[in-house]
Amino acid sequence: MKFYTKIPEGLKGYYQQELGFYQIALNNGDLLNAWKHLENAHILGQAYPKEHTKVHWLMLKFGFKIKNRKEIIGQIPRLVFGGIKSFVGKIPVGNTGGADVSALKPMEIPPHLKQILENYK
Repeated sequence: MKFYTKIPEGLKGYYQQELGFYQIALNNGDLLNAWKHLENAHILGQAYPKEHTKVHWLMLKFGFKIKNRKEIIGQIPRLVFGGIKSFVGKIPVGNTGGADVSALKPMEIPPHLKQILENYK
């Protein structure tokens, strides 16, 4: 069994870039794009416990910001178990991480993110 503990340095740059875009959009009040960048960061970082957990923390905070009860409640178990599932390599690949989709559902990875991820297999 392979344990995933550290995101590759190159991939980490793309992950951090998405979080930066999230923060810019959030600061500008562009909540739709802010969320999209959180989803992108989730897809890029979901195989790595620290990054996966951080995105779910930000998604939980976002849920509070927009006063979305479903998102808040949905993020709590994801926050608790997401990092553990990453550590043991049992993630639903491509899942966007929001409470609007099943936490166990694999999803199609958007082409621009798929290309990035293929470089770090």
